[in-house]
Amino acid sequence: MCPGGLPNLVITGFMGAGKTAVAMEVARRLERRFVDMDAEIELRAGKPIARIFTEDGEAAFRQIEADLCRELSARQGLVIATGGGTLTNADNRAAMTRTGTVICLRCDLDGIMQRLGAGAGVKRPLLAGPHPRAEVRRLMAERRGAYAAIPWQVDTTELSIPEVADRVIKLSGAVSLTVRHPQGEYPIHIGAGLLSYVGGALSAAGADERTRVVIVSNATVKRRHSGPVLQSLQSAGFRVSTCNIPDGEQNKTLDTVSTLYNRLLATGLDRGGTVLALGGGVTGDIAGFAAATFLRGVRFVQVPTTLLAMADASVGGKTGVDLPQGKNLVGAFKQPALVIVDPSVLASLPDAEVNSGMAEVIKHAVIGAPDLFEELEPTPRSPGRPLSTSQLARAIRVKIDVVEKDPFDQGRRAVLNLGHTIGHALETLSGFWLRHGEAVGIGMLAAARIAVRLDLADQSVADRIEWTLLAWGLPVLCPSGRFGPDDIYQALAYDKKRQGRTLRWVLPYAIGDVRVVDHVPTDAILAVLKEMGAASAP
Repeated sequence: MCPGGLPNLVITGFMGAGKTAVAMEVARRLERRFVDMDAEIELRAGKPIARIFTEDGEAAFRQIEADLCRELSARQGLVIATGGGTLTNADNRAAMTRTGTVICLRCDLDGIMQRLGAGAGVKRPLLAGPHPRAEVRRLMAERRGAYAAIPWQVDTTELSIPEVADRVIKLSGAVSLTVRHPQGEYPIHIGAGLLSYVGGALSAAGADERTRVVIVSNATVKRRHSGPVLQSLQSAGFRVSTCNIPDGEQNKTLDTVSTLYNRLLATGLDRGGTVLALGGGVTGDIAGFAAATFLRGVRFVQVPTTLLAMADASVGGKTGVDLPQGKNLVGAFKQPALVIVDPSVLASLPDAEVNSGMAEVIKHAVIGAPDLFEELEPTPRSPGRPLSTSQLARAIRVKIDVVEKDPFDQGRRAVLNLGHTIGHALETLSGFWLRHGEAVGIGMLAAARIAVRLDLADQSVADRIEWTLLAWGLPVLCPSGRFGPDDIYQALAYDKKRQGRTLRWVLPYAIGDVRVVDHVPTDAILAVLKEMGAASAP
């Protein structure tokens, strides 16, 4: 995306798909400048495109086109209609994508021919031969792969110009981030309504449309959200199957994974197929671990449906299941090929579930985005408010920055465990009655108070974290009367961050300055836990 201002909005697709009309309508509604690349090329060349092809040759035209792509991609806030073949060139496509949102319009063959009308070859030099329909069919097949590399696809065959413009404008709000890792990279797309575009995004991520995709979900999420995902995948040509797994942390076990293996086999999934996790963090962890190990590894896609999974669990490649002794003690690194984040699905969740996810957003702000933390802090006029797409993207960016530096959790990535040391212990002791985000929030405040007690942080750090957690509906005390400080301390023995007999702690020295500490005195831990309400039942 464009780092310094409003990104361009680029409309591309085959001739006759409606690029110019749609782009003009979108530009009018958004009050942005409209640029028709074909018209601009004719203006600069001083003659129609047909004459450029005839007198100078197609190569000369393509060079002017490439130069214009580079020029326009360096600008901001434009709505651009490209020529039909402009973005079939990978360099042109990369230039436009770097600073803008690119949307490809599609239309079936009959619709294209009807829109082009009689005498199409007069204005369309590529159709100047005696059989324009056959030439259109050939060109559509030739360009299919290049168009498929664009994740956002809108079929205009049966839609009016205003209807297409509605969809384009909605897509224009999407934010795309890239995660780089030792084996390559993958995109994270964030935007309302993106569940309806999973198929095109998966094709753009490199999946062969003839392969099978297995959607792994739970019954509730499947009922609420699988419809647009299923339709989008099928429209893109994928063969789709679904598998339900039980919900809840208590089901994140090797037994559930074993059952899922059998269901994947029954669908006929092979090594070229894709496992798509549609759900929260538990679903992503189980499906990801299965994808990492089934047939020694198949493509994996994350479509998180909880804020907790959007902000944290779906990014970075960690997958795993629990053992009775603790969380995530068995797992594997499995980088997804694609992550689709659709914040509109959060409207179907109870407030407590969304609040739980906010703990991870706040955690990322504490780790590496002090400006975001300031926006999340309560003020007299804003004592907590809906999270914006931009804020969610900035929180995800913090995790991306960390995991890119430490993809296999050998160093810096440990800071992402802020709040998790005590948080995981609280989850385990509560039998997972306590939500993950709730436990992490309590653990994060405990870490801040430990830092204050050890004179590593100012009291204001703990106070600001506490106020912000409360503003977003999160608990700041251990569950009263359920377990005491000693119980929590003993549960830390199974924390997977332990190295030998030493338990590593992540402590906030300041908002935006989080460090790993190899030793914290036991008395400091117990004192903070007691201070935060951990007391044995009478």
